Amino acid sequence: MTLSLRWRAAFLSVAIFMLFVTAWHVATRGSGTAAQMDPEYAKLMGATATQGKSAMPGPLEVGAKLWEHIKSPFYDNGPNDKGVGIQLAYSIARVGMGYFLAVIVAIPIGFLIGMSALMSRALDPFIQVLKPISPLAWMPLALYTIKDSGLSAIFVIFICSVWPMLLNTAFGVSAVRKEWLNVARTLEVGPIRRAFTIILPAAAPTILTGMRISIGIAWLVIVAAEMLVGGTGIGYFVWNEWNNLSIVNVITAILLIGLVGMVLDQILARVARLVTFPE
Repeated sequence: MTLSLRWRAAFLSVAIFMLFVTAWHVATRGSGTAAQMDPEYAKLMGATATQGKSAMPGPLEVGAKLWEHIKSPFYDNGPNDKGVGIQLAYSIARVGMGYFLAVIVAIPIGFLIGMSALMSRALDPFIQVLKPISPLAWMPLALYTIKDSGLSAIFVIFICSVWPMLLNTAFGVSAVRKEWLNVARTLEVGPIRRAFTIILPAAAPTILTGMRISIGIAWLVIVAAEMLVGGTGIGYFVWNEWNNLSIVNVITAILLIGLVGMVLDQILARVARLVTFPE
């Protein structure tokens, strides 16, 4: 990518963002004032009957609240009043633990499936049955057996992260060029050494693609899981702020969820580029 293309893309991104913010500001400023709202609904939403006060917060309100959270991200005033830094840290820790467990399970099994047609056929029915099950469907069973909401959330992250990594690993391993494997056999290279010196480097870009897909799914699922189990985490924060009818905090949390998800994705994307095009 040339430098000029990067600058043009950055300029276009900023222009689209400014256009979106302007449209958001105009839409929230000019409609749905509290005085025009149904009195009971206005009372429920905590809106004041002040002319020009929008029911939906605008970008200035959200920006001010976001800055307030950024200035003090780690305060702790009790179980239901913690800073977004603490909430995000709990969520990232759960995702990290579940994701790590998925890596150490999915990649070896994916290698086994990719290298052995027999194991591929034997395990395929189990994969096809388990893969379509929603990760959140496992939550009641996890809560019943594990009896710990945090560990149950980690288990759900593990379940949702396994399949993209396992399938991509199996595909990448099975797609390694047969000529390379035949040369290794001719040179009497053992299976373990062959796996690490030939198959792993060749399949690494595909494996990392699966890992990148998995981290995105894991970050999606943790928000929903924390809404169910409560306690701490950015998902619980969103649900708690909705119960408090603080739409500004809900939108702020949504923005933070998106930013953290982007950072996690870009970290793995950078690793994948280094593997594919080493510097």
